[in-house]
Amino acid sequence: MSSYNASTDYLKSYGINNPKAIYLNMPTEALYEEAIKRGEGHVVKGGAMVFETGAHTGRSAQDKYVVREATSEKDVNWDSSAAKEANEAQFNTLYNDMMAFCDGKELFVQELYAGADESCRLKVRVIGEFAWHNMFARNMFICEKDLAKLQGFQADFTVIYLPNFQADTAKHGTRSSTVIMLNFAKKVVLIGGTQYAGELKKSVFTVMNYYLPKQGIMSMHCSANIGEKGDTAIFFGLSGTGKTTLSSDPKRVLIGDDEHGWNDKGVFNIEGGCYAKVIKLSKEMEPDIYRTTHSYGTILENVVYDTITREVDLDSDKLTENTRSSYPLSQMPRISPDNKGGQPKNIIFLTYDAFGVLPPVAKLNLNQAMYHFVSGYTAKVAGTEKGVKEPTATFSTCFGEPFMVFHPFFYAKILAEKMKANGVNAYLVNTGLFGGKYGVGQRFSIKDTRAIVNAILDGEVDKGGFHDCPVFGFGIPNAIPGVNPEILDPSKGWKDQTEYNAALKELASKFIENFKKYPENDMTSEVLKGAPKA
Repeated sequence: MSSYNASTDYLKSYGINNPKAIYLNMPTEALYEEAIKRGEGHVVKGGAMVFETGAHTGRSAQDKYVVREATSEKDVNWDSSAAKEANEAQFNTLYNDMMAFCDGKELFVQELYAGADESCRLKVRVIGEFAWHNMFARNMFICEKDLAKLQGFQADFTVIYLPNFQADTAKHGTRSSTVIMLNFAKKVVLIGGTQYAGELKKSVFTVMNYYLPKQGIMSMHCSANIGEKGDTAIFFGLSGTGKTTLSSDPKRVLIGDDEHGWNDKGVFNIEGGCYAKVIKLSKEMEPDIYRTTHSYGTILENVVYDTITREVDLDSDKLTENTRSSYPLSQMPRISPDNKGGQPKNIIFLTYDAFGVLPPVAKLNLNQAMYHFVSGYTAKVAGTEKGVKEPTATFSTCFGEPFMVFHPFFYAKILAEKMKANGVNAYLVNTGLFGGKYGVGQRFSIKDTRAIVNAILDGEVDKGGFHDCPVFGFGIPNAIPGVNPEILDPSKGWKDQTEYNAALKELASKFIENFKKYPENDMTSEVLKGAPKA
């Protein structure tokens, strides 16, 4: 029996009455041993562990629910995709059945923190069936180094993760046998029917997107880093836009790659690790992230490997295109020692415009910043999602719609207030195509994009002046050191200007159509001042 085995009385307050054993706060080394002993995963060259997640290789967004109850009912935006409604009776039945499922099971428990700022962090307890999910929790959240301080740990929120539990659609009122259900009154997240570890990470993020804004703190799906002069930068962006890559800069210190809060003291990481997409990861272009895929303590999800040589194949999408690497921030060479930074100087909204009409960089005024933040635009292209053959405009509210609990304008209002209070500049950076539409245009090089981001961060982008983009109205720089001026204005890359103008207006119309889904409130007129004029 493991020396980490805790008293089985430990979790009776949850209704877990007869577990076979409870393994409390095991370190990564011990969890490695347990995961191997149980056949959960395999060690590959360099020391990382590979795990397969079975049928679910990504989040099950349609199976995520929020319980409608008195304490949060008036706060939650029930029209949001983050808040598919469940009732209290459903939750209670599901909860009781999941606790009964724990009888006779060996359970792994971690006591961790979400939020690097001690004044507003949440104490999170993770209870689960699998050793490797406990490893994942230790990677992704903030660990207490002094275990003595965990004596008497009182969780603010608990995640109970039972992948082998299958929900009953008739009994539990769920869409399928997979379920992710949040109850803000009970302070519990229930996860069943899926092994994909991202559900754990994003459930806690959803919880933070509820609690932080209630304190006037901006919660953000973004990466963040710090320059040599102490200037903090924030990078918003959806998958495939370069958020993780561009924030991992050899000249800057990383705060984090995905989830942050912004309060009166500055920016702080919600997590203690990174969760990077690694399909076709380049050793040359992204050496720091590549190195983590060959490091002890890293979890590789659905990455193919050679069973003889133990070499991983990062180019293979045999199991999924959504291959992932989870690793603690300590594996990165330049990190903020306390996972915090000062007040930001610049905000960068990243987008992949596959229609080839947006400039590689544009300066936004405050209203435009709110509008593009709420819009959360990028484009899906072939190879990023099954069934996608032509580029499709996609809009994810606040660059993280599945995790945003309040009305999007509520988050936009906090963002605007903090930008005004701290004199923050905002820019839209397109990492997509130039020189024509999809199939004709080429992608901006990472070299040019990095030069543009560097020009934003050191202030060079403002020195050459700007001219207005037709229709969208934001400012296009006239010149940026080291960047060919021909690519700065996208209209110059199209052979047919009439075709370009039509494509630009067509994209603008998609923005306008997307905004029709938001009912009017007291912020609508301010946000719409930043809209394109199609």
